[in-house]
Amino acid sequence: MVAMDENITDENIADENIANEAWWKRKAAAHAEWWRKRSAAHEEETLRQNNVMYGGLIGIGAVLVQPFLTSGAASLDLSATICVIAFSLAIPLLSALIMLNRHETYRRRMTSSGLVLIAQQVSLGLGFVGVVAAFWHIMPIAGIAILVGAILGLAVHSAGYVQVEEEDAQATPGTEQPPQW
Repeated sequence: MVAMDENITDENIADENIANEAWWKRKAAAHAEWWRKRSAAHEEETLRQNNVMYGGLIGIGAVLVQPFLTSGAASLDLSATICVIAFSLAIPLLSALIMLNRHETYRRRMTSSGLVLIAQQVSLGLGFVGVVAAFWHIMPIAGIAILVGAILGLAVHSAGYVQVEEEDAQATPGTEQPPQW
């Protein structure tokens, strides 16, 4: 017969398991709350950045297309035609997205519509194509330069974004830190 420690009983083990379970539930709830707050702030910032992009592309499009409005369609070369068509599709989509963004900001939540996601990507892509085509119309090397510059700008933004998020995750003193396990 094996001698058992008198202090270890089924009741003690059950009590310890209940205490552990309660501790894990509290930690999970604290973590979920921290991420909920962080996510809400991230959505607000995304809406602000989207408004800047949409409005900026509308302004750029209006400026770049303006010289082509006075010349006849027959006098437009391929790059000018691409610029005009791309912005003629992008500007109404971008305008609708700005209006939707205002409503999302008012309701403090982003839409989950697949159609909106597609419209966002298509309108930003068309705006980019319009900008490249306009610079290509001025001079082909300028079109290539804006294309390369955009790729480099995306890389810089991505690297900076990752760095800022990593530093924020480590949380500077005085800011709310994620709950520790």
